[in-house]
Amino acid sequence: MFKKFILSIPFLVSAVLLGQNDTSSPYSLYGLGVENKTSFGGFTAMGNSGVGQIEAYQINNLNPANLANIPLKSFLYEVGVNGTYSTIKTSDLSQNTTDFNFSHLAFAFPVIKNWGMSIGLVPYSKVGYDIDIENPIEGSTSTFTTSIIGSGGLSKLYWGNGLKIHKNISLGLELSFLFGTIDQESWVFTNPNVNIIDRNYYSGAKLKTGIHITMPNIANVKTTFGGTIEIPTSLSGTQNRVVYKSNGILVEEDENTLNNFELPLAITIGMSNKINKHLTTNFDYKKLWWENTNQYDNAGTYTNQSIYALGVSYIPSKGYGFSSLIKYRLGINYNTGFLNISDQKIDSYSFSAGVGIPISKLNASSLNISYSIGKEGTISNNLIEENFHKLTLNLSLVGKWFQKQKIF
Repeated sequence: MFKKFILSIPFLVSAVLLGQNDTSSPYSLYGLGVENKTSFGGFTAMGNSGVGQIEAYQINNLNPANLANIPLKSFLYEVGVNGTYSTIKTSDLSQNTTDFNFSHLAFAFPVIKNWGMSIGLVPYSKVGYDIDIENPIEGSTSTFTTSIIGSGGLSKLYWGNGLKIHKNISLGLELSFLFGTIDQESWVFTNPNVNIIDRNYYSGAKLKTGIHITMPNIANVKTTFGGTIEIPTSLSGTQNRVVYKSNGILVEEDENTLNNFELPLAITIGMSNKINKHLTTNFDYKKLWWENTNQYDNAGTYTNQSIYALGVSYIPSKGYGFSSLIKYRLGINYNTGFLNISDQKIDSYSFSAGVGIPISKLNASSLNISYSIGKEGTISNNLIEENFHKLTLNLSLVGKWFQKQKIF
């Protein structure tokens, strides 16, 4: 079975590249779009918490230091999909949307004892909006309409390493390359009508470091502290603009250099507690210093961002068969957002629940299912509120790395 999944890798890579940017969020209009908030394995169901959690047979995309714990001769493989049903509304209107995404594809394996490595491809941001804007005509009481359609987003190709330098201390390093295209097509309904097509391409490198520190057990409680630092970086951009009149006549075609998009310093700290090997609790806090960047948006101002995440995982202490191996998970996440529009911060919150279902008793492979419900934005100050329901499926497979076959 595992070999069949390995053979399907090229097709899954294509699916990720083609299907990653399916969203209908009006807030994807700002910046690089809506950030991908789906984690690996069971971390999504735990409120996207887990910076301090150690899982030997699960890829922890929140902290590369966890890679140091991959057992020898193991090969970890993970792929995920998710679907979102949203209700987008203002004080007067309401609209329902449905989106589907391949969320990630990742591999991890040990290089030597206490040194693990991971390679993966995930969506970094998603863009998808369709809005109409009424604009006043200068010197007149009349208006004209501009219809704007946006699509695309950025992908993240990463290479991570985790190294155990002490039996209780692990360090991690993740180097990633961000790249992608954000398309925006504008129809200006004047006389004559004008069609403006902008194709914006961004790219750049990003560096993230991580650490795990495990404390001595106290009363059957194993506590691990985790932390990550994401170094500030700039993404360079180019734009190809084509302008047509309604009769199809080409008016303008230019290629321009865009201002760099500045990504801020981000620091995450977290604590994970394993109690009697059956109950795991996580608490994470992440801070992003957007105000220290030169980033700006015509519709609002960038402001420092805080993210709080709390998660719980439970495995029954007694029982036999698959039911005793199922992991039950709960989580809460609150995000203050990074944009201030009309003196209103665009924050979001979500509640999540899920299960990790073992595929086989012979190894640690599992199907992780999570359901999240949440809200982003507000209808106050003529803004937009998005209420969403999200279903996530992550398949985490564990195989053998360089194991010789027995010959009978």
